Parts: sequence; C-alpha cells; structure tokens
Amino acid sequence: MNALKLYYFFDPLCGWCYASAPALTGLAEAFPDTLTLMPSGLFAEENSRDISPEWAAYAWRNDQRIEQITGQQFSTAYYNHVLHGDHLRFDSGPATRAMTLIRTIAPALEHAFLNAAQQARYIQGLDTANPQVLGLVAETIAAKKGIEIAAGQFSAQIVNDQQLAKTTKERITLTQQLMQRLNISGVPLLLVSINGQEFILHGADLYSGPNKLINSIQQIVSSQK
Repeated sequence: MNALKLYYFFDPLCGWCYASAPALTGLAEAFPDTLTLMPSGLFAEENSRDISPEWAAYAWRNDQRIEQITGQQFSTAYYNHVLHGDHLRFDSGPATRAMTLIRTIAPALEHAFLNAAQQARYIQGLDTANPQVLGLVAETIAAKKGIEIAAGQFSAQIVNDQQLAKTTKERITLTQQLMQRLNISGVPLLLVSINGQEFILHGADLYSGPNKLINSIQQIVSSQK
C-alpha cells in the first residue's frame, strides 16, 4: 500500500464534483496520507463569467440532472441567491486560492474546506466566489479542529496575497499538464497510481458513494500484487 497514490481532479464550482463529495469524504477518511487534491481551474480566472439569466438557466438544468442521477441536493436558497443573485460571478479562482491557503495552515483541512464550501453554496445558498464567505467557511471548519483562523485575515489574503496567487496558478498549471499527459479533460476523476501503473476512475465509481469507490481502488491494488 506504500506505493499507492491517489489524485483527485476537480473544480470547487463544478456541480459534478459536488456530486462526488460523499465518495471523496470516504476516500479522505480511508486514505488520508495518500490523497492529493488537484484543482483544474475549470471555472477560474479567464474561464470565469458573469452569472447571466441564460447561464443561470443552463446551470440549473445541469444541477437538476445531477440531483436526479446522484441524489445530491441543490436547494431553493442556492437557486434564489446564487444563480439569481445580483451581479454575481461564476469564478472558482477565489475558492481555489482559499484551498491553497488552507493547506498551508493545516493540510488535513483542505478536503473538509472543499466539502464545507460546497455545502455553503449548494445548500445554504452562499456565494463561494466571495472571499468573505470563504473566510467564514475557513474560520468555522478550523474552529471545529481547534485551529484558529481569522475570517477577515483569510479573506484578505485570498484577494491581496500575490504569492498565494502565484502558488495557486502553479498548482493549476501542474494539474492541467498532468491532464494533458493523460489525455483527459473533464472533472471530477480520480487517478490511481500504484507501482508506476496509472488507472483512471470516474462516472459511477465517483457518484455511487464511498464504498464503491474504495472497493474499486482495492481491486486495482489487488490486481497489481
């Protein structure tokens, strides 16, 4: 098992990545020292956009399909306040920078932050492209682990810390380079690497809960013995 490495490719604002959240939570618990989160920049920076009425309608259709297939909930609060809020951006850059920042504070919190940010957006109806919202999410999850994070300072770093922006961009570039090498484009997906062999899991493996995903990984491990 020492040779096993897991790489989860995602974007914080990807609805299908939210659909894989239960499986990812189980994965983080089962393989805490083996899992690396790989942000793809799918909706970050130049790939971001204003949430227009047309885009909101398109996103909601996709969200409803995701909910029907996977059971992950998209709330009325999300529909009203995120998709139909005033002058909001669909930009995963701030959330990706927030994840990069929190991993420098406490690496074990990164997955918990992603999960909490997804809940904040899709259930509570909060705008997770807003650094202030991300600061509050970080402060809340850190406090549960006895770690002190000041929401205001965290939010300010997301906006103003140039080194953080540089590190985040390098992280996204590394992810994109690996995706190009593997000839893959969509997220979410999981790259399983063991003894130099690489296997890609996606679709039903990620949307059917943690047990199926962990079983699939264990089958790969067994096949390589």
